[in-house]
Amino acid sequence: MSVVSGESRPHTKYDRLIAAAKAIPATTTVVVHPCDESSLRGVADAAAAGIITPILVGPVAKISSTAAAHNIDISGYELVDAPHSEAAAAKAVELIHAAKGEMLMKGSLHTDELMRSVTAKTGLRTDRRISHVFVMDVPAYTETVFVTDAAINIAPDLDCKRDIIQNAIDLYNQAGFGTSPRVAILSAVETVTSKIPSTIEAAALCKMADRGQITGGLLDGPLAFDNAVDKEAARIKGIKSEVAGRAQILVVPDLEAGNMLAKNLSYFAHADGAGIVLGARVPIVLTSRADTARSRMASCAVATLYADGRRRRAATVAA
Repeated sequence: MSVVSGESRPHTKYDRLIAAAKAIPATTTVVVHPCDESSLRGVADAAAAGIITPILVGPVAKISSTAAAHNIDISGYELVDAPHSEAAAAKAVELIHAAKGEMLMKGSLHTDELMRSVTAKTGLRTDRRISHVFVMDVPAYTETVFVTDAAINIAPDLDCKRDIIQNAIDLYNQAGFGTSPRVAILSAVETVTSKIPSTIEAAALCKMADRGQITGGLLDGPLAFDNAVDKEAARIKGIKSEVAGRAQILVVPDLEAGNMLAKNLSYFAHADGAGIVLGARVPIVLTSRADTARSRMASCAVATLYADGRRRRAATVAA
């Protein structure tokens, strides 16, 4: 797997994701404050495709008037009233605790409003650090690539990066993308140097994987972006690695780097980007107002596949 120079592949990877999600039971999804057209239409599209069964939480009058104004049929959905966005986020967390849903989905509220309720003492924390993954369909790359973390953890330390990587590996393995993903820990260079702290952390993370502190994937780093995704770049640099030139998960040094990388892929490479938050008690679909309808659908599909994988894994353990 590598960058294909001069070739523009169609966006077929999301088609496969969406088709796979349609083939399994719809996941009951608590949607928080869907009070504008884009968020409500994303819910309706995913529900019509049989990917989610939504419960809409927020000011019912506002949700209903938005649906009526934009001709979106929500008559078949359960609505739970909450006076404003903050109350909607808190109520959504309560519904998850009451086992009313297996996923959360962000509506038209700010991300930090939702995450405050998720990360509160009575929220949805686990012993794993919460992190975000962009699941990206890049036309010039041969398969789906993950970028993490580009939305939650601003300046993650070594322990946080361990969880960021483990969350992404678990998503890859449990959502049907494959097994043992190739994980590239990115920096500006591919050699370890004290002048660039992220190279030292990359080396430490690889050793942690060797010692079983990170499991389920194949790690290498530090790697610069070019030799992480392009075989020829790796060959020229003399890098011999199962990961170099073939990475499936790209781990960035910090949020700024991740955000820039994901948006560069979106706007320069015409990639689609689905967003999901991991490490909480349930997967969280984190959409943006700038997302296309296709990206919103793909985000729901990824989260549904992951929820189904977790459900099947739990059943296997119980048996």
